[in-house]
Amino acid sequence: MIDIDFGNIEFVRNLRSKYIRVRILADGLNVFLPAGATESEAIRFLNSKRKSILAKQNKLKIKNENHQLELNFDSKLQTLTFVVGVRPVERKDIFMSLKDGSLTIEFPARADLKSETAQKQCWNGINYFLRKEAKRLLPDRTKQLAGKFGFQYADVKIQSSKTRWGSCSRARSINLSMFLMLLPSHLVDYVILHELCHTKEMNHGDKFWAWMDRVTENKSKSLRAELKHFNMPT
Repeated sequence: MIDIDFGNIEFVRNLRSKYIRVRILADGLNVFLPAGATESEAIRFLNSKRKSILAKQNKLKIKNENHQLELNFDSKLQTLTFVVGVRPVERKDIFMSLKDGSLTIEFPARADLKSETAQKQCWNGINYFLRKEAKRLLPDRTKQLAGKFGFQYADVKIQSSKTRWGSCSRARSINLSMFLMLLPSHLVDYVILHELCHTKEMNHGDKFWAWMDRVTENKSKSLRAELKHFNMPT
């Protein structure tokens, strides 16, 4: 369901839970229901905690907004298929070139690379190549993993989402963020498998995580924890 304050609310049945639990996300909530609890009871619980939940959600949004990968002349940003390097040159404008797994950004030596405008210009270019590479690789990788484990899906779309690495609709349409290209390959596979498992189970209940353990050699818990160390650029 959609709440005007919280955003998207997903109810998850968890028979191991003794109480209603809430996982707060920047753009929604995951509400875990124990045996016997109803969605109506969960909604009443959320309303009773609305003020405190909104406060925590707003702090999370601010944290995400403040997380920024700042480029400088010493940085070497590694993506799934290329490394980004910025070098000062005697020129008046920014020039970018992707060749042999290296995206070179030539930046005017006399300009201020730390300025908001300069950072935005550089990231606009990086995002262009991230999207291009994501469209080239991620749909094929999804097809490979689906074939390996016997999943069926409708299609794969590459988006510029900065709140979710991926999602899966009830029509089995999979959306993947182009910023997956900033993750190591084994975590890219984890996210894709996560969405493929949603073609079997749309919630995050026990059956879903049983599927995840099945396709990750019982490593879903550790991979999930590892993914939390990565943030999307703002």
